[in-house]
Amino acid sequence: MGDTYTVGQYLVDRLRELGLGHLFSVAGDYSIEWVNSYVEKSDIQAIEEVNELNAGYAADGYARLKGIGALCVTYSAGSLCATNAIAGSYVEKVPVVLINGAPSIQKTLTFEQTGYSSHHFISGRETDLQLFEYITAAAVRIDSPHLAPMLIDYALTQCITERRPVYIELLEDMVDLQCARPSAALKAAPDISDEDSLNQSIAQISERLQNATKPLIWIGVEIDRFGLHDQAERLIRDLKIPYVTELLSKAILSEDDVQFAGVFDGKSSSPYVQSLVKDSDFVLALGVWLTDINDLGWPIDLAKTAFASWDTVKYGTIFNAQVSLADLVNGLIDKRLTCKAQSLPAKTARQAPVAVPAGEITYQGFYDFIQQQIDGNTIVGADASLNYFGSLLLEVGARRGFIVQSSYSAIGYIGPAATGVSLAKQDNQRLLVFAGDGGFQMTAQCLSTQTRFNLNPIIFVMDNGIYGVEQWLADASVFHGNRPFYNSCILHRWNYSKLAEVFGCQGWKVDTYGELEDAINGAKENLNSPSIIQVVVPQRSIPNNANWKAS
Repeated sequence: MGDTYTVGQYLVDRLRELGLGHLFSVAGDYSIEWVNSYVEKSDIQAIEEVNELNAGYAADGYARLKGIGALCVTYSAGSLCATNAIAGSYVEKVPVVLINGAPSIQKTLTFEQTGYSSHHFISGRETDLQLFEYITAAAVRIDSPHLAPMLIDYALTQCITERRPVYIELLEDMVDLQCARPSAALKAAPDISDEDSLNQSIAQISERLQNATKPLIWIGVEIDRFGLHDQAERLIRDLKIPYVTELLSKAILSEDDVQFAGVFDGKSSSPYVQSLVKDSDFVLALGVWLTDINDLGWPIDLAKTAFASWDTVKYGTIFNAQVSLADLVNGLIDKRLTCKAQSLPAKTARQAPVAVPAGEITYQGFYDFIQQQIDGNTIVGADASLNYFGSLLLEVGARRGFIVQSSYSAIGYIGPAATGVSLAKQDNQRLLVFAGDGGFQMTAQCLSTQTRFNLNPIIFVMDNGIYGVEQWLADASVFHGNRPFYNSCILHRWNYSKLAEVFGCQGWKVDTYGELEDAINGAKENLNSPSIIQVVVPQRSIPNNANWKAS
């Protein structure tokens, strides 16, 4: 290639510029030239995944910590397998770049004009493009080297601006063609607030904060997605009032904070948090998403809650459009407001290790025991399962120390997401992952990739033999009676710990707390591969904070 600068190099350079250090890929002949000739020769490490769904989940987990993630797949047969992961990233505002290797212009025209099909074709040149337009912030097709820089820059700028996935269809014959070099660095498009709407919102919220007897801040996931952690902490400090988070935003700020009251998740919240939310006379919700998982069984009082999201403020009958969340938070900080003082219960030191309990492991007993294993260097991940409830009340001291996909809630997410998190986390951090057995069966091949690349998440598979959360959602009373579980919720049980022999990692099966303690100690010493701990729990055992629906 000499001194020529190509489309393939342009894409690599722009991704590296945004901070991408790892690319999750699945081999495919339409994309393999770009990976082999450009990615492999760059500072980006290619992580070869076992399937496209796992690659998508891994890129999502990576992006939640790094601010950008990417996967490379092949046309249709590969890309369509990744749609569920990309849809989840779209819903949860996670900036993932999907690079889809596509057939050449010649192959495309031959198919369209003669009907002679190259492999993976469905119905023409825009099948994949049109599909991904619905679940990305931008979808572009690179079929001209002259337009490639503009289209790539547009897609990547949309990705970092909207914090949502984008789709780049890279034709196989474009990769080595010459194009212009990058000019200015890529930057997210600046927020543009309507001045009148912004000032009105700041004034209205300021008045309510100062006049409220028991004001409360509700920190939502958009504080994390748009990197407003420091500003949110500054506002909380200045106002000197308590704050709660939602499940999706759990631990985006350290839960050791003296003003942190807990996670609000409807009737699954702690009694103290439920009382705090109920008794407050004004709630400022910053970047909160209203979902059925975030307000379990609890009607949100819209009359006393001001919702400030990415670009709007809603409070009662007031609606102010084009108000940037960042501008609003900074504006409230600048007001130097004084709120009525409130006192929170004193933070207690984390529970010291206690004697190992006797008897069989229960869901609640497991989480009571696990709390002792979490310190300031622990990242916790929970799958869409009964683990939502158990993990919700864990105290996580690490800032950005909790990974969950609770809005989209695709079971099976957390195992392969742990691959990406393991590559994105700091070296001194350890990842603990809690998966249901049904979800883990969907994506268990994550152990293969984690073993291949010497990643060391500790994965707890809660083995109760059922799709527990699906049964809970449909009819939770079954857990407190003798009626049978729905047939559709009953699993074929695996011996999960034996998968370690298949994939070359380490595994344990535990039925007692003593065995659990031994397994955790062994897993902590295993630094070069994933550890899978199969935790056998009774089928009718559920976390205490899930009992409200089962009664």
